[in-house]
Amino acid sequence: MSDVLVLGMAAVDFVLGIDEFPSEPTKYRARSADIVGGGPAANAAVAIARLGGHPSFVGRLGDDPLADIVLADLEAAGVSTDHVHRTPGGRSAFSSVLVDTNGERQVVNFRGEGLTEDADWIAALPRADAVLVDTRWPDGAAAALARARAWDVPGIVDGEAPIDPRLVAEASHLALSRQGLASLVPGEDLADALATLAARRPGWSCVTDGANGIWFTDGGGIAHLPAFRVDTVDTLAAGDVWHGAFALALAEARPEREAIRFANATAALKCMRFGGRSGTPDRATVETFLEETE
Repeated sequence: MSDVLVLGMAAVDFVLGIDEFPSEPTKYRARSADIVGGGPAANAAVAIARLGGHPSFVGRLGDDPLADIVLADLEAAGVSTDHVHRTPGGRSAFSSVLVDTNGERQVVNFRGEGLTEDADWIAALPRADAVLVDTRWPDGAAAALARARAWDVPGIVDGEAPIDPRLVAEASHLALSRQGLASLVPGEDLADALATLAARRPGWSCVTDGANGIWFTDGGGIAHLPAFRVDTVDTLAAGDVWHGAFALALAEARPEREAIRFANATAALKCMRFGGRSGTPDRATVETFLEETE
């Protein structure tokens, strides 16, 4: 079982299914509702656990009831929470999430308040087979990537804007969203922008573009792998699940192209179920899906 440290945000998501996104300041009725754990790093950690890895969530929470919900949910999913810093008087993150009938989502996020900025304790984290960080706590993410370099293991950044330059420099694997790539290299199409970025930094990079698939650096050029075509119900947490699956595959010493395909399958299957990360498939389901779509 591969150990993966996952550092970043954990939150509670209040998810409402609606027919279409609101356009006026009035009342709307939800057709479905759920309360689920959220946050990029926490979602990725749960995906790693579902897929048979051993994730440890590293992050910051308050001492409020929301933090209790976050921790209980992570622990129930098989994620270690031994390395969580709870700040007295701090407020934990939460989100209001609307999901329409096409499975697209609209998120309003409160990222927490009064949480620690001290990252010195990151240096004492136990060794892992890979480190995955989001961009929500730059000081902590930079410290975790430094540990990955010291251990000579993959250090992966889930690259949502804004992206601290230290994370771009320190990552062995920079896995960007379309928005994240545009924040670093504006005004170019995805493949050209990724090529420009690759010329600026060592290491491997990719950009995820939902149903359009993944562009990634491959030798001296840019390659592409398509996404799997599925009936989409809910895209909430799909990107986070992708990053978790990708990080686990790298921790298992899979090559990048194989890791992308594994992550693509995991994210596609998640999109077929409502409820954010609660729709994350297990390892057997992903492997069967890959065998049947060869």
